[in-house]
Amino acid sequence: MLDRKLGARAKLLIFLYVVASAALIYVLDLNTFSNFVPSDRIPKTAESDFALMAEAWNTIRKVYVDRSALKPRAITYGAIGGMVDSLGDNGHSTFLTPEMIREERKVTEGKYKGVGIELRMEKGHALIVAPLDGSPAQKAGLRSGQFITAVDGNNLLGLNLIEIVNLISGPSGTGVRLTIFDPETDSSRDVSLTRASINVENVRWKRLQDTGMAQLRIAGFSNGVTKDIRKALTEIKSQGIRGIILDLRDDPGGLLEEAVGCTSQFLERGNVLLEKNAEGKIRPVPVRQGGVAVRIPMVVLVNRGTASAAEIMAGAIQDAGRAKLVGKKTFGTGTVLGQFNLSDGSALMLAVDEWLTPKGHSIWHKGITPDMDVSLPQGVLPLIPEEERALTQAKLQASRDTQLMAAIKLLTAN
Repeated sequence: MLDRKLGARAKLLIFLYVVASAALIYVLDLNTFSNFVPSDRIPKTAESDFALMAEAWNTIRKVYVDRSALKPRAITYGAIGGMVDSLGDNGHSTFLTPEMIREERKVTEGKYKGVGIELRMEKGHALIVAPLDGSPAQKAGLRSGQFITAVDGNNLLGLNLIEIVNLISGPSGTGVRLTIFDPETDSSRDVSLTRASINVENVRWKRLQDTGMAQLRIAGFSNGVTKDIRKALTEIKSQGIRGIILDLRDDPGGLLEEAVGCTSQFLERGNVLLEKNAEGKIRPVPVRQGGVAVRIPMVVLVNRGTASAAEIMAGAIQDAGRAKLVGKKTFGTGTVLGQFNLSDGSALMLAVDEWLTPKGHSIWHKGITPDMDVSLPQGVLPLIPEEERALTQAKLQASRDTQLMAAIKLLTAN
């Protein structure tokens, strides 16, 4: 079954599920491989490679000193993960164990456990893509672009993502200490977090006092977000609000279907994105008719934590000239993943399409450049709607959320 999901989901929520990113390349006995792929289905051109793997495994089995480490299923999963890793599609194509598949379902339902960090490996280091709204990580001030270098004092150098997740994961209510390196300040600090169960409310909005505008936040694109965004927009319009600031900052993305549905609420016509397959053929994905906010003035906020489905939405709105983008360049996720289930309940998540903006711009590894480049001051976190209850214009200014203030100014000028 082909389960079409976006690359950012494969970049992984650290407390949810582990992207198979094996640093150690395990090998299999040829007979073990044959349990999954009968010998009559092994391509002739691959027979020597299978024999080489069997040769390596036999050597490990014969001489490796830690006999307890020779666990067939762990070796099998390590080998499959190594095959996917060899593609070089870091943070996108991946291998998921049955346990990861079960946790991945929770992702699309908006139910999480852990510290609330979306993580990927970058050049051997654990990079924070985005903290989730309301998570322990967000409350502690962790932000996109920072690195986790140690867990409870244990250095992560040389560990793969599976090993890192095992160190960070644990039951709700238990504590964990992360060492965070910030490349912007070239400094490290320790952060103590308490793991928690989190139900993320993906769509929230607040009227910005003294502005006549609303900040509408999408925190992720899990199941049902299109329905939630339509409801929020209907409420906004009924209150006579004259402008919307669509906040996609630190939104790690989600489901392609929801990205198309949400984007279509703001566009009358055209395409949401273009999908390019391995043969270079391009398929347009059109806007769905019936959007509820196709004319209300708006500005879109983005940052490095804006990824995957959120980039699709931002790119479509920018290409259509519907609104200006304010903030920092986005993360740069650009593949649509197909889920290919294996016989034991595990699955390969493989990039089967690259997505482009409606004007044909590639986002993969490049990101989307905002129309107005605005940085947040060092140490300042983005304001989210629940923090803005009854904030006056003066208090908004005092918050030092320069990106939000720039969006307000831009909307006011229009």
